[in-house]
Amino acid sequence: MDWKKSLITTGEELKEYIPMTREEQMLFEDITRKHPFCTTKYYLSLIDRDDSNDPIKKMQIPSFGEKSEEGVFDTSGESENTKMQGLQHKYRTTALLLATNSCAMYCRHCFRKRLVGLSNQEVLSNFEHAVSYIKQHKEINNILITGGDAFFLPTNILKVFMETLSKVEHIDFIRFGTRIPVVLPHRIIQDEELINALEHYSKIKQIYVVTQFNHPRELTDTAVGGINRLKKAGIIINNQTVLLKGVNDNPTVLAKLMNDLVKYGVNPYYLFQCRPVKGVKHSFQVPLAKGIKIVEDAKKKLSGHSKRFKFIMSHKTGKIEILGEFNKQILFKYHQSPIDSRMGTVFGVKVGEKQGWLNDDICLDEENLKKIG
Repeated sequence: MDWKKSLITTGEELKEYIPMTREEQMLFEDITRKHPFCTTKYYLSLIDRDDSNDPIKKMQIPSFGEKSEEGVFDTSGESENTKMQGLQHKYRTTALLLATNSCAMYCRHCFRKRLVGLSNQEVLSNFEHAVSYIKQHKEINNILITGGDAFFLPTNILKVFMETLSKVEHIDFIRFGTRIPVVLPHRIIQDEELINALEHYSKIKQIYVVTQFNHPRELTDTAVGGINRLKKAGIIINNQTVLLKGVNDNPTVLAKLMNDLVKYGVNPYYLFQCRPVKGVKHSFQVPLAKGIKIVEDAKKKLSGHSKRFKFIMSHKTGKIEILGEFNKQILFKYHQSPIDSRMGTVFGVKVGEKQGWLNDDICLDEENLKKIG
């Protein structure tokens, strides 16, 4: 199967599935000159055309909000932790390999909007240098291969990654970050070569697939079929959801998503606070105070297995868990940090009603950290 024939990349192709007025076409062309568009015929088919605010539509079709200049492009300090083109090393035990800048679908809420759709040849050509760096840093025990979408790469390249990295003695496990099981599950179901490779190399080093289901309607029979293929191959599947305005910012929707993930054998892992990225913040970010209430109300509907996820802010200073409200403050905890002594530290911040992120200076205030930590 040539699964790339399932892609829709232009306004002309999209019009066959989603009728657009002339004004909508002009807006589409204007936005996609800066932020490329790509989706799949399968994922388009999930849209409820009778709902003008359909959450599946919102995640894949460009909208006026992408013209907003609110926010910044690199919210997590990725440029500061880049060791070479395509390789990041922010947290001591994890190396992140940006293997491609392409995806089967360009999520409109993507936090790497500054990168998606660009050439990935330079990334791939640096793989040997990246492996050399990893071998020299024996504190690294796992690799996250992402992008873009790792599973958008040809199977022969994925096999090279797995074969090479599985030979590094101090690597315990390998992770692939991908939305292919969500937006193009046929690639998983029909690509025997990929499944066989995953099964083979997972017997050498455990392989994890980290995917992103954001709404329960994404868990179709076809998507579950892809999940089952991966599980049968010995792959452990974790899910990272992003809290998104107009998509899953509802306790009932969020609870159903988490319960359904567990039902199908996918581990809820993180619920990310949407980052204040330009072209994303305006349309998708939920205020922190509102997000806490949504999460806590959703957890009342969940069992222990389905509420194992952590509500996380992937901040420039580290991964910060959002614990909840206490004494007119929101409590936060450093779940991961480039600074070992900071991990596990709890701190409190008075947060405004509409505030959706923390300023860097608050997170770097050692006196504030000492006060509660």
